[in-house]
Amino acid sequence: MTNNTFNLDKEQLIQQSFVQMDRHLHGTNYTPVQKLALTCRILFDNGHDSGLAGQITARGEKPGTYLTQRLGFGFNEICASNLLLVNEDLEVLEGDGMANPANRFHSWLYRARPDVQCIIHTHAIHTAALSMLEVPLEISHMDNCVLYDDVAFLPKWPGVPVGNEEGELISQAIGNKRALLLAHHGLLIAASSIEEACILALAFERAARMQLLAMSAGKIQPIDPDLGREAHDWILRGQRNAVGFAYYARRTLRKGGDCLE
Repeated sequence: MTNNTFNLDKEQLIQQSFVQMDRHLHGTNYTPVQKLALTCRILFDNGHDSGLAGQITARGEKPGTYLTQRLGFGFNEICASNLLLVNEDLEVLEGDGMANPANRFHSWLYRARPDVQCIIHTHAIHTAALSMLEVPLEISHMDNCVLYDDVAFLPKWPGVPVGNEEGELISQAIGNKRALLLAHHGLLIAASSIEEACILALAFERAARMQLLAMSAGKIQPIDPDLGREAHDWILRGQRNAVGFAYYARRTLRKGGDCLE
């Protein structure tokens, strides 16, 4: 017998939907190394390519270690087999080659944020263009609310982020938020899972593109804060991130599954 849902209020319907998501939505069985390789490919396929710029990392099994891509490889070349395991000093523990020296600020951020399991930093084109205007990212559309009140802004460009000073500056600027726009630079995501980080990075670049389009037409109007926060929690649900990641993974793997090797 079907329950009558037409007498339920919005909060009751939201909670009912969460229960259904917990029951029906499932992620993938990829290993962390495969997820990180897939994230590199997914981001490349969705406008985050900037040559060899940008880093993607995920915590390793042992404290003070993390996975990252090998310097000299573009996002579209990353495979599970050519990722590196490094320590906080960027010394390679597993794999060949070297990590990007700019990964140093990742070490600072992992130290500052025990909740963070994956960090993404890219110079996606629309985000980079927005960063040149020295204005924060504005979240004013339903699709972008996964980032609502969750994006910090660093108005000062510290130069090439290979020093400890940059690590301190960036980890302080992001605070307890999941995302950061760095002026004259790009985006940073600090998330609780690889899947969440990937989805947020995609959302960030889309939001930046929408903001540039809207700003060219007029003044962006804000949304109601309570509704923005409601939408943030609705979209950011872990199961939604998992199935969203799985969708983008399927899209990417249709072009070839060599990144899982």
